[in-house]
Amino acid sequence: MNHSTIYLTSADHSKLRLLLASALRSRSSNSLLQLKAEVDRAVVLDPSVIPAGVVTLDSEVEYEDLKTHETEKYIITFPERANVDQNRLSILAPIGIALIGCREGDVVKWSMPRGIRQLKIKHVTAAADLPASEPIASMWG
Repeated sequence: MNHSTIYLTSADHSKLRLLLASALRSRSSNSLLQLKAEVDRAVVLDPSVIPAGVVTLDSEVEYEDLKTHETEKYIITFPERANVDQNRLSILAPIGIALIGCREGDVVKWSMPRGIRQLKIKHVTAAADLPASEPIASMWG
């Protein structure tokens, strides 16, 4: 439902392709198909030239729900690293899929379980600029 240009780093693109290939072999779900559509349409760039303020894997994104005016902040990550109590949201969650590759200032319209939401991206902190956390082993890198 988001039709603006989205950007993925070449590393994120490769990791997401692996995640999708693995997950789609065992099951097919609406969220996997939505993520596949986003990955397929993304502009893929070298990490050194990715525009500032783009939501990438392991970046922190603060967004506002334009209907409720609630602001939330999450790190978008792989499913095995997701933990809502630590503000780590899975890339397979509807909001994770909606936000990946978008930029600060974008308004994203996305179908969620409780209807269509409009989310305005307020701020993105690049993964490299976040405090180091305890490493979690992952087959995705």
